[in-house]
Amino acid sequence: MRPARALIDLQALRDNYRLARELSCARALAVIKADAYGHGAVRCAQALQQDADGFAVACIEEALELRAAGIQGPILLLEGFFEASELALIVEHRLWTVVHSLWQLEAIEQASLGRPIQVWLKLDSGMHRVGLPPRDYAAAFNRLKASGKASEVVMMSHFARADEPGSPASLDQVAVFKAATEGLQAPVSLRNSPAVLGWPQVPSDWVRPGIMLYGATPFDAPQANAAQLKPVMSLESKVICVQQLEAGEPVGYGAAFITDKPMRVGVVAMGYADGYPRHAPTGTPVMVAGQRSRLLGRVSMDMLCIDLTDVPAAQVGSPVELWGRQVLASDVASAAGTIPYQIFCNLRRVPLVYQG
Repeated sequence: MRPARALIDLQALRDNYRLARELSCARALAVIKADAYGHGAVRCAQALQQDADGFAVACIEEALELRAAGIQGPILLLEGFFEASELALIVEHRLWTVVHSLWQLEAIEQASLGRPIQVWLKLDSGMHRVGLPPRDYAAAFNRLKASGKASEVVMMSHFARADEPGSPASLDQVAVFKAATEGLQAPVSLRNSPAVLGWPQVPSDWVRPGIMLYGATPFDAPQANAAQLKPVMSLESKVICVQQLEAGEPVGYGAAFITDKPMRVGVVAMGYADGYPRHAPTGTPVMVAGQRSRLLGRVSMDMLCIDLTDVPAAQVGSPVELWGRQVLASDVASAAGTIPYQIFCNLRRVPLVYQG
C-alpha cells in the first residue's frame, strides 16, 4: 500500500534503442547489466528482443537469468569468464564472451569446447582497467584464429572519457586501437553511450548503448543527440503528511534545514532505503501536484521533506515525481554529487511497474 513506485516505460526504452542504432548506423548490443541499471533486466530484454541485435551483461549469472526467462538472442559477457569451468556454460547457452587477459585466451586454447564460440577480444587502449596491452594484441588475435575455437573475433576497446566532448583522450585511444589492430580483419566495437551520442567519427561495427537506453544523458552539459532521449523510469510517491511551520523551525534530522519564513512542508514516502540519494541537498528539484518544488533538509531512510509553500494545491495524497519525465534523473544526480548510473542502480524496495 505504500505509494512509492518506479514506473518503467518500455516504449521509451525501445525508442532509445532505435535512436542508438540510427545514430551509429551499426549493430547494437543493448547493455542490460546490473538488472538493466535497476530497470529490471528480464522485462527490459523481453521488451527489446524484437529489435535488439543482442544484449550485454556483466557476468554469466546475469546471462543465465535471461536464458531462463526465454531470451534467445546473443548475450555478451562484458567481463568475460572468471573461471575456465564457465566455458562449458558459455557453449551450452550460446553466449559470447569478452577476452581481456592472456589467461582467458590460454583457457580457451586448452578447453574442449565442442563447438567454437564468439570472442570479443578487448584491447586496453588507454583506460588501464582491463584489456590486453597493445604489444600483445595482434599475437592474441592470431592465436585465437589459429586455435579454431573462435567462430568469430570482434575487436573491442572501451573509452575512459567519451563523456567529455572537449577532451582529446577518446581520439588518442582510437589511434592506439588502430595501431594495435593494423592488418587485422574483424568487426570493431568501440562506441559506448557517450560515443554513440557524441563521437560519430569513431568507427564501430557494433555499438554498446547502456545509460542512453534508459533515457539519461552521460554528459554534464546539454548535448543535441542526448536531448532526444526519453526517460524510461519515473520514480514516484505521494505526500503523506503536511506541516505548517513558523519561521525558525527545524526540518528533519540534524536540523539541516531551518525555515526562514512561515512554510508548508510536505512529507513524502521515499527515502534512501528506496535508493533516493541520501546526500541530495536542500534545493534538489521535485515535482509535486504538477508543480516544480524542492527538497528540504536531510533525506531519511523512508521519508523526505519537500517545500509546499508555493504549491497551494498540494495536500496529503498529492503525487510527487522524484525523477522521470519532468525532473531529469541527471539533475537529481548532479545535485547529489553523483551520476544517473548510480541512482538507477541503487534503486531497491520500490516495486517496478511496467508500461508500454
